[in-house]
Amino acid sequence: MSLHHVQLSGPAGCEPRMRTFWVDVIGMSEVEKPERLKTRGGAWFRSGSLELHVGIEEGFAPARKAHPGIAVGDVEALAARVESSGAPVAWDYTIPGLRRFHTADPLGNRVEFQQG
Repeated sequence: MSLHHVQLSGPAGCEPRMRTFWVDVIGMSEVEKPERLKTRGGAWFRSGSLELHVGIEEGFAPARKAHPGIAVGDVEALAARVESSGAPVAWDYTIPGLRRFHTADPLGNRVEFQQG
């Protein structure tokens, strides 16, 4: 088995903010959604074999505990980009030998990035 994608939720109209974060700050590419799914809103992003889908959810509330853990090549450089975008960077040293930080996407969903 391998992980194909993770889905985060957001309210209707959140797509521009999520594009700015996931493409401009994080460095993923947007993937065109299949024609049959475009009417649902949201957006899909990819980097390597990982896809992250943003789905529109009525009554949206950000995920504050559940989160994707994404391995990256240079966690320090990414943390600097995230921080300079205005998003929070909270380093977590609870697992010996693992360099990681948590942040929030523009909608308040928790996201973890760790050295891959």
